[in-house]
Amino acid sequence: MIPNSVSDTASLLADQGYVADRALATTVHLALAMQRPLLLEGEPGTGKTEIAKVLAAGLNRRLVRLQCYDGLDLAAAAYEWDHARQLMAIRLAEGDRTQDSDTLQRNIYSRNFLLARPLLSAIDPDLSPAVLLIDELDRADEPFEAFLLELLADFQISVPEYGTIKAKTKPVVVLTSNRTREVHDAIRRRCLYQWVDYPTAARERAILHNKAPGIPEKLAAEIVAFVQSMRRADIFKLPGVAETLDWAAALTALDQEELAPGAVEDTLGVLLKYQDDIAAMKGADLAKYVSDAKAAARAA
Repeated sequence: MIPNSVSDTASLLADQGYVADRALATTVHLALAMQRPLLLEGEPGTGKTEIAKVLAAGLNRRLVRLQCYDGLDLAAAAYEWDHARQLMAIRLAEGDRTQDSDTLQRNIYSRNFLLARPLLSAIDPDLSPAVLLIDELDRADEPFEAFLLELLADFQISVPEYGTIKAKTKPVVVLTSNRTREVHDAIRRRCLYQWVDYPTAARERAILHNKAPGIPEKLAAEIVAFVQSMRRADIFKLPGVAETLDWAAALTALDQEELAPGAVEDTLGVLLKYQDDIAAMKGADLAKYVSDAKAAARAA
């Protein structure tokens, strides 16, 4: 069942452990109510992919995921013909004099020989409704986006040798982009759009509470304050929410109940993913970052 209101949509996300702000919950609700694809852009680690996962769980739909990459083509993304089985069928038909060439062609280009890849699987009328996640679209080549236009507009795929396959129940479609390149306007026009930013401190504390309820409250507050301050630092790759959760788990595994400069320095590799960033933070006054985080946590 599609939620009836923005509040119901926010509750659906929250029930699956996703803490959404009002703007994001509104856009997700509109995408569901209007049956429109949803394009989410933002920095890596801000929870874009997770939205599709929680929608699939909350709506009790199967999740179909297409992970984009450089060189992705139609055969890997949508469909391809099972050429080995087609060739076998042709050889078997050679001894059957009752089949003419037209009948043979219709038989070998039937649905039985069509291999469904993620895009086709998501709209397959013979399967249960789906949530289609087209993840990191910006990693695919620009020409690949042309393959998506028919699907995003009409929820169908045209197979030249077979015909048009159209969804019986429209899938919920979520596209994500880390904006390593611009997504074409033709894609944007077919979607509702939302920028997913790094969370505020209050929202990040709520996320940490939901995802890692066993972390001591004092440590959780200091972790959030420290990460929030690092996102204002001059480093190459800012830590996302995923890194916050990993770091909290690492500090908890080390039996830390509050931030300490030594433990922070030893675990920077969990929070930061580039050596230059780690070196920059170690070269800075790390103790001051820790003390400032403690002060901010107390104030919060």
